[in-house]
Amino acid sequence: MNMSYNSIDLFAGCGGLTEGMRQAGFDTRIAIELEASPARAFLLNHADTRLIEKDIRQVKLDKVEAELAGEPLHLLAGCPPCQGFSSVRKLNQRASVRDPRNKLVLEYFRFVERLRPQTLMMENVPGLTDYYLFKKIVRDLKALGYFIDYQVVNVKDYGVAQSRRRLVMVGSLLGKLSVATGIEKLVTVRETISHLPPPSKSKDKLHKIVAKHTPAVLERIRLTPKDGGSRKDLPPELTLKCHNDPRIGFNDIYGRLRWDAVSTTITGGCLNPSKGRFLHPHQDRVITPREAALLQSFPEAYVFPTDIPKHDLALMIGNALPPAFSHAQSLNIRKHLEVYSANAHSPVMQSSCN
Repeated sequence: MNMSYNSIDLFAGCGGLTEGMRQAGFDTRIAIELEASPARAFLLNHADTRLIEKDIRQVKLDKVEAELAGEPLHLLAGCPPCQGFSSVRKLNQRASVRDPRNKLVLEYFRFVERLRPQTLMMENVPGLTDYYLFKKIVRDLKALGYFIDYQVVNVKDYGVAQSRRRLVMVGSLLGKLSVATGIEKLVTVRETISHLPPPSKSKDKLHKIVAKHTPAVLERIRLTPKDGGSRKDLPPELTLKCHNDPRIGFNDIYGRLRWDAVSTTITGGCLNPSKGRFLHPHQDRVITPREAALLQSFPEAYVFPTDIPKHDLALMIGNALPPAFSHAQSLNIRKHLEVYSANAHSPVMQSSCN
């Protein structure tokens, strides 16, 4: 069907979720993002969306409803920050970190309760499933009449060249809706970034940003075997003392990506080799922001500001929802909407849709 589907993106970041929804045929009418750099990146790529640059807790729902101007809201989507539940933050801890951002999931419910979107989607870290507020929200959404499904899945099964486990929750007022199933074929690092020229020969400002290393770090990088080598392959004299402690985890730090596999999770430290397996498979350097964005499945033409601190750039790319993953989930939701839209115009409703 050739109709327009309206959506809202809460906690929009630099636009990964909106990009995926756009590719699936949704018109993101409104987005909300507090941080300046991600908001700037969002607008560089989604200028037609009304971006509210404000703490979501201060956003008045009357204003949001006015922006919709009486049009239906087909999909409300968002990724509330819940850093206290990330696997890194919880390492060696039995309970989640008491991070005040954990309660932002309540803001997601506030929007659903007032706007009553036909469908909803929320993405987050897997640890959120054990959080009492998440369990409460699931109960409350069902009480509002939503069919709810949630699963922990891996984005590598949805066309993203990266291993990244995520919790996805979807819901619908129209009928049963399930989390989209993945695809069988994996997209590799080689397929994703091997076509790029070396940064020194690139005209892409984002790809020309390369971390500068000390001679000692550069020597470790040079001696790290190509295509998947790690710090464990280095000779003893180049192994940092802290890495000799058997209690130290994070075995991927100073590791190279593998050409014919997916990458490890692209995090907010993706431009720093000491933060994970972020070395180029063959060249003696850490990956560039463009390579990180491609491994996150952003289109190569996606624009990011290049006049901001490298740390901020890495953080917005690493924190983004991979657009290909958003596209798969959003397309699944659009097909669901099309089925019920067709049924609504049929002489007899199809009872089997429930």
